[in-house]
This record gives sequence, structure tokens and C-alpha cells, in this order.
Amino acid sequence: MVLSVSEATPVIAVLDDEPQMRKALGRLLRLHGYEVALFENGQSLIGALAQGSLDCILLDLHMPGLNGFGVLHFLAGQPSRPPVIVITGHDEPGNAARATELGASDYLLKPVDEIPLLEAITRSLTERAANGRPS
Repeated sequence: MVLSVSEATPVIAVLDDEPQMRKALGRLLRLHGYEVALFENGQSLIGALAQGSLDCILLDLHMPGLNGFGVLHFLAGQPSRPPVIVITGHDEPGNAARATELGASDYLLKPVDEIPLLEAITRSLTERAANGRPS
């Protein structure tokens, strides 16, 4: 069970170029009471950031076009950004350190287990709220 860190329902963005992964993560998050926004590429996510508030981003690293590192680099330059949890199926030496340096709060490997994912989201939302940015 995931406890909400605020009265408003947190919006979790899922950015993954694999439709089945987006759908599965979206379904899981909705079952745990989150609102979900699904994105198939980095550009669509960046466009959505200008349109509204996202409370946390689940980010795939390896995608065509603007990949996960490109998204992290973009977000690093923003004054206020949601926490980012990287979920990748193509782990390579140095990726976790690079993602963390660019601001990722967690780095999980696919296939990701439900409990560690939900714990990472809760931790990220709690830290965001503690730093004065409501979720």
C-alpha cells in the first residue's frame, strides 16, 4: 500500500518507448491510487512539463530520439523539476552514476518489481514535499 504524501493525487509520468511497458506501469500506478500521464518519447514529456505539473517521472534511458539521458540533462537545467526514477532494461557500466549525477533519485532495472518501484516513488514524493515542493 502506498501512502499519499499530500491530499492531492500525485501525477506520475511514465516515459518509455515500449507501449506494453507504458501500459503495464500505468495500470500498476493507477491501482495504487496515482494519476498517470503516459509518454512515448522525450520531446512529448518536455512539452507536457510546460503545460502542467508532474509530481514524479519514471524514465526509460534507451529510446529513439531524445533518450533518457537527454531528458535528464534538460531537467537538470530547470529551476523546479519533479523527481526522476530511471527504469532501464539495458544497464551498462557507469549508467547509474551518470543518471544520479544528472539528478535521478533512483535507478531500477527492468523487469522492475512492484514493491521497490512503489517504495522509490513514495520516497521521491516524500523528499519533494519535505523540500517545500508540494506533490
